[in-house]
Amino acid sequence: MQSDRANDPRPWFGWFVRGDIDGFFGLFIDNLLQLMLIAVLCPLVCGFPQELVIGRILPGAAISILLGNVFYAWQAWRLMQQTGRSDITALPYGINTPSLFAYIFLIMGPIYQETQNPTLAWQVGLFACLLSGIMETGGAFVGDWLRRHTPRAALLTALAGVAITFIAMGFIFQIFASPMIAILPMMMILMTYASRQTFPGGLPGGLVAVLTGVALAWGLRLLGMPVFEPPTEQYRFGLYLPTPVPQELFALLTSGRGWQYLAVIFPMGLFNIIGSLQNLESAEAAGDRYETKPSLLANGVGTLVAALLGSVFPTTIYIGHPAWKAMGARVGYSVVNGLVVVLLCLVGGITLILQVLPLEATLGILLWIGIIMTAQAFQEVPKAHALAVAFGLIPALATWAQQLIDTSLRKAGTSLFDMAPKFGTDLYIYGVIALSQGFLLSSMVLAAMVVFIIERQFLRAAAWTLVAAVLSFFGVIHAYELTPAGVQNSFGLAAAPDFALMYGLSAALLVLFHIFGREADS
Repeated sequence: MQSDRANDPRPWFGWFVRGDIDGFFGLFIDNLLQLMLIAVLCPLVCGFPQELVIGRILPGAAISILLGNVFYAWQAWRLMQQTGRSDITALPYGINTPSLFAYIFLIMGPIYQETQNPTLAWQVGLFACLLSGIMETGGAFVGDWLRRHTPRAALLTALAGVAITFIAMGFIFQIFASPMIAILPMMMILMTYASRQTFPGGLPGGLVAVLTGVALAWGLRLLGMPVFEPPTEQYRFGLYLPTPVPQELFALLTSGRGWQYLAVIFPMGLFNIIGSLQNLESAEAAGDRYETKPSLLANGVGTLVAALLGSVFPTTIYIGHPAWKAMGARVGYSVVNGLVVVLLCLVGGITLILQVLPLEATLGILLWIGIIMTAQAFQEVPKAHALAVAFGLIPALATWAQQLIDTSLRKAGTSLFDMAPKFGTDLYIYGVIALSQGFLLSSMVLAAMVVFIIERQFLRAAAWTLVAAVLSFFGVIHAYELTPAGVQNSFGLAAAPDFALMYGLSAALLVLFHIFGREADS
């Protein structure tokens, strides 16, 4: 049921209504969390110096967010003019959350750990962002076809794999490591979002939870309990204008450094396309029908602009349009969100926020995102396909386990290269590593294969199994090389011949099942 503010006849400035205030806080908190994560995780995981994050990545991301928000606001305003309605809500837009984690932990982080070269890691991230933008732009023309031929379970499973491991499990450990300032905000998020309980005055639950975390952190600090330590580096006011980086962007086009992460880039690009299509459907179900092609083109162009200006993170249409619409948000919330994000990033304001706001206070929101994404994989597919979802989660869990083991060994002064032969049958470490390589694609393929086996569509299951065989043969999935620097991708002909052979034989078996099944039916 929409809020009474949804039809407020008294717009402010002709394009801003009362409901836009609520919508702005909701969307801005989402965007702010992403920017804070970039400012914290990029130096921590990828070794990026602050000058690179504050001076290149965040300004580039801000401009891409502004352009997208302005476009979708204009799109909503135009729809208002065409329909004569005043209750149109602009599509929410920002940095793609799963891509943010995937690019940091699965692309740029491993590159930095292997080479200790943050510039190379950044260049690989730019390359990945460029390819994602090209895919998203192309998705405007082929998105519907991809959606028709890929089972929903396959797409949601791979996304849920990232959610349950690198988002939910990663951050709940951090929450329980800082219980004094993180558990209460987490509980407030759960009470607000899971029960749909509202706070007095209609205050956004996410905002209240974050402010509570801030109050706890600083209150306990004043009482002599330093549960929160502000960053040692002081805020430096300045003007950080976005600068095109064509040389760095195209540096890896002819190098295998970027292409070796295609197994991560392709599924995430596909998620952006399909997710945007689903969000367009969600908006239409809420009463606002937007054209598919220009919406997806704006998506892709936003990501390309981000890459050109130094950001390594793709942008996308956000989930949540019906929620903002129910709040009474219209056009203004999108424009103001873009302007505030740009202002913060161009003056280095994210570093100032980190001086005041502990990241632990925001982790409950991220945990909720991870839980919702995981639950959705089971809830939004036919009940019989839950088996396929569960099976498809295994490669993601293997990836998380492999990285946990590798990190633990490095902290102990050794590595998988030295210790893997000693594991034996205690852990079957080589199986863990094989499953972790190209896990996003293998999650999709395995889940799709099981979906069609469940449905007794053996020819389609065989087709997906052959896809797994081809990917294995060229080393996109399962192939690896264990080196002193870590686990490295191994691309080339016959990179994982044992997997390719067995997938091929499995496909042949499925074809036989199809033939004999038809004969039995007749």
